[in-house]
Amino acid sequence: MSGSTVTPWVIGNWKMNPVQADAQQLIQEFKELLQNNDISEQACRIGVAPVSIALMNVKAAFENAASPVHTVAQDVSRIAGTGAYTGEVSAELLKDSQIQLVLVGHSERREIFADSPQILCEKVKNALNAGLTVVYCIGESLEQRDAGQAEQVVLQQICDIAPVVEAEQWKQIIVAYEPIWAIGTGKTASPEDAQSMHAAIREGLKQLTPYGQQMAILYGGSVKPENAVELAACPDINGALVGGASLNAGSFYKIAQAFAETE
Repeated sequence: MSGSTVTPWVIGNWKMNPVQADAQQLIQEFKELLQNNDISEQACRIGVAPVSIALMNVKAAFENAASPVHTVAQDVSRIAGTGAYTGEVSAELLKDSQIQLVLVGHSERREIFADSPQILCEKVKNALNAGLTVVYCIGESLEQRDAGQAEQVVLQQICDIAPVVEAEQWKQIIVAYEPIWAIGTGKTASPEDAQSMHAAIREGLKQLTPYGQQMAILYGGSVKPENAVELAACPDINGALVGGASLNAGSFYKIAQAFAETE
């Protein structure tokens, strides 16, 4: 049984882009596309993850869009609440600012900023306890894939956070599978390979929680309009975490449209 009845999510991860003027133009162009042909939230949920200093401006800019566009934080502090933690933004402060979703565990955070499983557990726990939805990113390196360890690595990354997720909180988690070797490289897992991994992730989630069948599992890694339709047709791929293509309004819209139109 697949996860094909799950409402898809398409989330644009803007990473450390763009400058304000370009962001305003990007938002305006995307809103115009939605105005001309809106995408219902029942068909596909849409989100964008800007840099932290732009969260509130982006949220405000999308409030009058023809279709809901959720604002997603790119990261969250391992520290809860408030206090003397210069440079940090806690889950509670995100919630207070009406930011409802947050990325945790992106490979760039794991690799460049040394987010260990322990740190990720603290971030996930704080975010869930504050009532946020966590977009939890997992994925293997090319070396791990070539060594035949891809499934083992990815499933272990899910198991890493299981001790801090309470039974009902699995409903607040979206999983994003991003093979590290496909992020920003132009390489993409074939639809067959992606579906195979997503099916394995689905089975792993079902072992951990009764909600595993209903959880959205997104694919990330050089997603673009040219491959979105094929990926959207895979039964266990419930959307996309989009990098570079989300910085082009037309490309991002076409990706969302591909998932919205999948039966």
